[in-house]
Amino acid sequence: MIRSMTGFGEAEEVDAAGVVRVGIKTVNHRFLNVNMRTPTGFDRFESDIQAWLRPFLSRGHVTYTLSIDRVTAEANDTLPELDLERAKRYGELLETLRRELDLEAPVDLSHVSRFSEIFRAPDRGNASVLVEGEVIHRLTEAAATEVVLFREAEGARLQRDLEEHLQAIEEALVRVEAQAPERLVAERDRLRTAVAELIETHSVDEDRLAREIAYLAEKWDVNEEIVRFRSHVELFNEALQTDANEPVGKRLGFLVQEMNREANTIGSKANDTQIAQTAVSLKEDVERLREQLENVE
Repeated sequence: MIRSMTGFGEAEEVDAAGVVRVGIKTVNHRFLNVNMRTPTGFDRFESDIQAWLRPFLSRGHVTYTLSIDRVTAEANDTLPELDLERAKRYGELLETLRRELDLEAPVDLSHVSRFSEIFRAPDRGNASVLVEGEVIHRLTEAAATEVVLFREAEGARLQRDLEEHLQAIEEALVRVEAQAPERLVAERDRLRTAVAELIETHSVDEDRLAREIAYLAEKWDVNEEIVRFRSHVELFNEALQTDANEPVGKRLGFLVQEMNREANTIGSKANDTQIAQTAVSLKEDVERLREQLENVE
């Protein structure tokens, strides 16, 4: 089973400091690259966070977000407090403005209440409460576990797609195996006819013709390429079945490079329309494997 490098996980906990929340988002990357977003003063935990993430993630661009909501759910149920001194000052300023502009309408409560600054959230006393490293550690591991589950589910979908392309490659190799001998028979007949027409007789030197066909058979032989191709496909399938905890993306990428090399060689040796078309089909499926592997851990 393989893992995708696309994933998301989140965990939160309420403690004396408020709601502490950790969010982790990952996308594909050749190496493990962690981007930290933490509140001011929490950069001291960054090296620890890196260490806590490594057992869960081996590759990918990781966006790690730590946030602390100092206003808890309990605070949301509490009425705001009135800043009476600020309200008085606004009232005095409005009264001064009324007099200066020689306005008749008096200043009333509706005018003063438009200034939202006169209302403030109650002091919960938790702004200075520190978040313990143990809490961040616990939330980081919980969020990372969710990321792993997400990546495994996405990896299962990727694996099904990869296996479909591998099956198409197997079928194409079978077709090449069947087509390769037929082109030699056709070439032998073509050479026999060409020689007969050239010397204007039906007497053909069969030994010489056999040597020419043997030369072409060696030149056009794709059996070694097919054997190596199948070996790469077999190793690819074995890697797909390994433990999901073992990253295999780089290994699979190498195998795809080798498959592409064999497909190109088969195409260059084709000398036959059908085999050439099958070689193109092989390269298309190998390219689709390569594209999907960009997101495999």
